[in-house]
Amino acid sequence: MTPKSGHRFSHRVMRNKGMTHSIIHRFAQDTRGNIAMMSAGCLMLAVGCAALGVDVGSIFADKRKTQSAADLAAIVAASDLANASKAAAAVLAKNNLPADALTSVEYGVYTANAALAPAARFAPSSAASANAVRVTLLTKTPLFFGKAMTGTGEYDIRASATASTTGLATFAIGSRLASLNGGVLNALLGNMFGASISLSAMDYQALVDAKIDMFDFLNALADRVNLTGVSYDTLLSTNLKVTDIVAALLSAQKAANGVNAATTALTSISQALTGVTTKVTPASLVSLGPYGAMTVGQKPKVSATASALGVLSAAAALANGSNQVSAAVSAGLPGIASVSVQAAIGERPVGTSWIKVGQKGASVHTAQTRILLDVQLLGGGGVASVHVPVYVEIASGTATLNALTCGYPNVATSSVTLGVSPGIVDAWIGNVSSADLKNFATKPNPPSATLATVGPVTVSGRAHATMANSAPTSVNFSYSEIQAQTKKTVNTTSYTSSLTSSLLGDLSVTVQIAGLGLPIPGIGGTVTGIISGATAPIDQLLASTLAALGVGLGQADVWVSGLRCDGAVLVN
Repeated sequence: MTPKSGHRFSHRVMRNKGMTHSIIHRFAQDTRGNIAMMSAGCLMLAVGCAALGVDVGSIFADKRKTQSAADLAAIVAASDLANASKAAAAVLAKNNLPADALTSVEYGVYTANAALAPAARFAPSSAASANAVRVTLLTKTPLFFGKAMTGTGEYDIRASATASTTGLATFAIGSRLASLNGGVLNALLGNMFGASISLSAMDYQALVDAKIDMFDFLNALADRVNLTGVSYDTLLSTNLKVTDIVAALLSAQKAANGVNAATTALTSISQALTGVTTKVTPASLVSLGPYGAMTVGQKPKVSATASALGVLSAAAALANGSNQVSAAVSAGLPGIASVSVQAAIGERPVGTSWIKVGQKGASVHTAQTRILLDVQLLGGGGVASVHVPVYVEIASGTATLNALTCGYPNVATSSVTLGVSPGIVDAWIGNVSSADLKNFATKPNPPSATLATVGPVTVSGRAHATMANSAPTSVNFSYSEIQAQTKKTVNTTSYTSSLTSSLLGDLSVTVQIAGLGLPIPGIGGTVTGIISGATAPIDQLLASTLAALGVGLGQADVWVSGLRCDGAVLVN
């Protein structure tokens, strides 16, 4: 390359650089078309956002649809707990969701307690004890544009809902007191209260017929002891005088029915208890279940009623505590010369009561009861009199709310089923001491008792009989029976004859002369014949005595006095 040509090449390079710089400068300075380019970029972003919005909107719409289906399925399933899975599946079908979208239907017990975390209020349980259902669904939503980012064409949506029903029943266990013996009731109730009571059988019948609303009674009790602004549970757990309990019973009866025979009888009892300072805790009388947290004075829409005599008998048993009742009774029964009664009442099982407002699984109990009747029978055939010591122990009877069917929409089809177990009866003719009677830690196994003495001849005897049910008996109450507060009796299956007859069938008689076991013809048979002739009066005496203590002989009397059925509602 010559110097001249080199110069021309260098000049061209410089010119080209200058042109390039000029083009770049002009391009940088040229603002024409900027809006178009920015618009193109924004349009691409908008298209992307729109595509994402379509998918997100589709997901939220399907999620709302799935959650709504889960909510509805839970409500329908809770309304028909016996067929919860089928009910939930039917809801899915009606909402055009596939059957496999229903992943689970869980039974559980829902506790409406604000102190519990929301997740802890539902506890899985068996179908038999459930009051709630939790339904879980899984559906899939197609992705229209998100597939490019997620690599899948579907998005999983999970939804769950819990619904609960409120089915409450008020039920009780005790004696129906069908056959009233004023003398027995006066002696036993008076001794348990620590006072002298003198009412007629007609007075007691009036107390049986008097129906007391338990909420009205508790409100009157709260006013009397000046416990206002507290919960029912607080009132029930307070030690209160039995005089205040009887006075509140009188106030509730008078407010509801005015002055009548029951009011007069309660007035007489209230006056007889003047000066009695015994205190009891009413929680063993009644348990209000979920309504216990309500403030005194509030009254829920559920019936809880009991007879005035039932409340009195239960209060008397509480007032007596673990003390032993001992009283002479004027029986007025044929063949019976005199009767003395000793009774002891064991504690109720912890946390139970005699009347209860509760849900399925709740229980009520009678108290363990022991009585010793020392019966003197009129003699005959050379035997002046016959002494028959009859000891009877009845374990606590139990009634459990096994089922509650709420009729929708016709409430008249509602029903309640109780599982009832009468207390096991253990009876003896034998020499049971007062110490044995009071010692609930062991069961007596008494030796023979002296039945009769004829000169140097002593007739002794010992017998044992038991009654028991091997399994609870199912007792159903229709809606009309609940409204009428119909009482039903469950008997022990082995209770085929009178208790006295059962004891006579096992009676082993020993005849001794001057302490020697010599056979004396006829005397043993005479004594047995005298006892046999008094079978019916002794049975009646046993029944009346036990009835006064709130239990039946080989029986359990139960009734349902109220029912509340609320529709299924979402709780979570």
